[in-house]
Amino acid sequence: MNTFTQTIPLMGTQISLYIKGTNAEKLAREAENRLFHYEKVFSANSDHSQLARLKKEAAAHPLKVDRELYDLIKIGKEHSMNEDSFLNIAIGPLIKLWRIGFREAQVPEDTEIKKVLELLNPEHIQIDDEQQTVHLLRKGMEIDLGAIAKGYFADQVMAFFKENGAESAMVDMGGNVLVHGESPSGSSHWNVGIQNPFLPRGNAAALVSIREQSVVTSGIYERVLEKQGRQYHHIFSSKTGYPIESNIASLTIIADRSLDCDIYTTELFGLDAVSLIHKVNQMKHIGAAVITTDGNLAYTDNLQGRIQTVSS
Repeated sequence: MNTFTQTIPLMGTQISLYIKGTNAEKLAREAENRLFHYEKVFSANSDHSQLARLKKEAAAHPLKVDRELYDLIKIGKEHSMNEDSFLNIAIGPLIKLWRIGFREAQVPEDTEIKKVLELLNPEHIQIDDEQQTVHLLRKGMEIDLGAIAKGYFADQVMAFFKENGAESAMVDMGGNVLVHGESPSGSSHWNVGIQNPFLPRGNAAALVSIREQSVVTSGIYERVLEKQGRQYHHIFSSKTGYPIESNIASLTIIADRSLDCDIYTTELFGLDAVSLIHKVNQMKHIGAAVITTDGNLAYTDNLQGRIQTVSS
């Protein structure tokens, strides 16, 4: 039984793979090929991806896409349509307007924002299960799957590892962590760090113990634009066109599927901390931990005994 670890610079991040199994290195190489394939299909920043083709052509006519892209758009639309959801896969034009995280980042004029808001209705993404097509009903619409794609990729790669006999494995998509089997230390549980939103990357505020689960954290610290003494983060409201305002600095979701973690870190982010914890306590399949803007940590009942704080 051998172990293999690999780091792949891809999708604007560092992807880490750990596999323990008889064909560990071979599985890692195949996983790398799959990730490059996903980049070609899903990339929002490439002019040649299928997602980019949707932007160019799908307003003129329905466009047939690969099954995996279709499935993710369908899931994303469904969650975007949920009442009070802060996830919206039609948010592409707004993200493009602000460009936070890129060199040309800017604070747009109110008039520009108002114009773009008209293009953000997820109802105007028309999908056809039979034909596997996507049609954007308004010219200028853009689908952005950045909030949920990495979770989907992590789940697909882990399913491949399990199908091919990996005894244990970890997929880290630059923050989307998904684990299987024993940790490298031989423990049945893995301790995964929750980033401290007030310190540089790599500084954990807490550790959460998981088994056969995923941990994803989303926070206002990840990409920030500073203009005229104000800070603007990258998590936007489709209603106002501005960064979401709440008392949450970071939200961590723990679930069996990494895709679910991605979905709910975005779908719930606009709630205040108390409402969010209360809501997730009613949801049996996920757990949540929030760090508030004044530095307090709170988490759901099902994480009692599984979270330990880290002194900074």
